[in-house]
Amino acid sequence: MQIIIREETPQDVSEIYKINEIAFGQPNEAKLVDKLRQSDAWIPGLSLVAQIGDQVVGHILFTRIQIKDGDASHESLALAPMAVLPTHQLQGVGGALIKEGTRKARQLGFQSIVVVGHANYYPKYGFAPAANWHIDTHYKVPSEAFMALALQPNGLNNVRGTVVYPAAFDEV
Repeated sequence: MQIIIREETPQDVSEIYKINEIAFGQPNEAKLVDKLRQSDAWIPGLSLVAQIGDQVVGHILFTRIQIKDGDASHESLALAPMAVLPTHQLQGVGGALIKEGTRKARQLGFQSIVVVGHANYYPKYGFAPAANWHIDTHYKVPSEAFMALALQPNGLNNVRGTVVYPAAFDEV
């Protein structure tokens, strides 16, 4: 089974919606992707799909966020959402999406990524509790589920504060 990771195309939009809706069992994440696609936080090239044969089976999205501490502000990325069809979970699709997404984000010069996710999954890809860098979120999530990853050497040095997500995150 060969997993191909590629940038989304306009032809993928409806499949991406379906994948997110099926994987999460509700439409909120699918609606979030659609709202982010129309926002200033959208980064061409950082909405990726996983394809096996001619079927799109997974999706990952990275969008711009700010980490603010008083007057200081640092640009970063949010990894949200990531979805894989249940029939293709536990087969390396999510890992392939994360690896290619972080590679592309690093190549584009981004310094870091934050994610709210499973504390036993994302550390396999280098994520660690965001609290290690004194980075927090206004969302009510367990501290171990809010993680960060430095993409560049020293990518999180002197970065601290609260993540400010695009408005779309609060609209769904």
